[in-house]
Amino acid sequence: MKELVKKLIPGLILSAYHYVLSGIGAFWYGFPSKKLIVIGVTGTSGKSTVVNLTTKIFQEAGIKVASMSSINFTIDREEFENKLKMTMPGRMKVQRFLKKAVEAGCQYVIMEVTSEGIKQHRHQFINFDTAVFTNLSPEHIESHGSFEKYREAKLKLFKKTKKRHIVNGDDKNVQYFLKIPSEKKIVFGIENYELGIKNIEKIQAEEVRSTESSSSFIIHNYSFIIPLVGKFNVYNALTAISIATSQEISLDICKKSLEKVKSVVGRMELVSQNPRVIVDYAHTPTQLEKVYQSIEGKKICVLGSCGGGRDKWKRPVLGEIAEKYCTQIIITNEDPYDEDPMKIIEEVAGNTKVEKILDRKEAIKRALNLAQNNETVIITGKGSETLMCVKGGKKIPWSDKQIVLDLLGDLG
Repeated sequence: MKELVKKLIPGLILSAYHYVLSGIGAFWYGFPSKKLIVIGVTGTSGKSTVVNLTTKIFQEAGIKVASMSSINFTIDREEFENKLKMTMPGRMKVQRFLKKAVEAGCQYVIMEVTSEGIKQHRHQFINFDTAVFTNLSPEHIESHGSFEKYREAKLKLFKKTKKRHIVNGDDKNVQYFLKIPSEKKIVFGIENYELGIKNIEKIQAEEVRSTESSSSFIIHNYSFIIPLVGKFNVYNALTAISIATSQEISLDICKKSLEKVKSVVGRMELVSQNPRVIVDYAHTPTQLEKVYQSIEGKKICVLGSCGGGRDKWKRPVLGEIAEKYCTQIIITNEDPYDEDPMKIIEEVAGNTKVEKILDRKEAIKRALNLAQNNETVIITGKGSETLMCVKGGKKIPWSDKQIVLDLLGDLG
């Protein structure tokens, strides 16, 4: 019904409706963002990890902070699981959250800002102090119409934010973000580059190394060893450090905080050591490849692709990437919404040699049974999500992590 309404109502009217609703939400809750320093994090990958790492650093610094991500919501030291199946909630929910942050005495709010949220004006009437760009790769193409329009949606956050811009200098789209005026620009990265722009602060990681259990790097003679795996997590840490230092938080505090982090829920999360099982949210080709590249040795992979008519182009690409990196592949159900889940599985599988198991629990069980010594089971697509969306708008309680723990208990 909701999709039918969207098709029947002209785009301009629908856009105006979303904009007005954002204004009503802000007015109803007394424009709470004016009493906060709001930091918006946008990009394709890493947003949730960046928000969570940055929150930990601010807490280490003794700052009252609230945060909003696809994983969780925090207000000061209270943490709530995000069960909305939505990274950036609707206008009234966002403004209500900001109001609660003010009432709790928080100084800062760190929040994910998605292209879909921007498209529906959920970022409007929020007084952003800082805009952060993590990276960009194709996603939500069918929704936005093209990669260029998807990028333009991300750029709108920066056009709205005049004070501080923090960007990934190693991303090939960085110049689009650097062109937008701001009072201060901070560029982070690993590559030694020259962007040709004056008056920018540079946060560069040197001597970057990664093992199966940690990553290490050096910034301005500070040696960081963080219990997060993969080069992409070095970028996530760099982003968090850049945000923190932009608010006068020292590298010493950043180091103390990041070295305490055990893992980010549902993001390269080690669920079991014997057999070695990792759960991750990766659901785009770029994300999936980075996850596989960060894990050495033989890999047994469980993956799928969400449905609902979204980004169908990526389905066979996901299958091809799995074939490139994994010794055994199991394609299963993920979030089919109103699509035929078996059809989605067939499209992901393509011409690759895989097992197709419709029941996700059975697929995970099969992977655990296949696991031998020195093999890693990697379950991707849902990460920390607690719901699976199926036909008729139904949402079934789900947890990849809990399924693994339950099955290992039964197998043990």
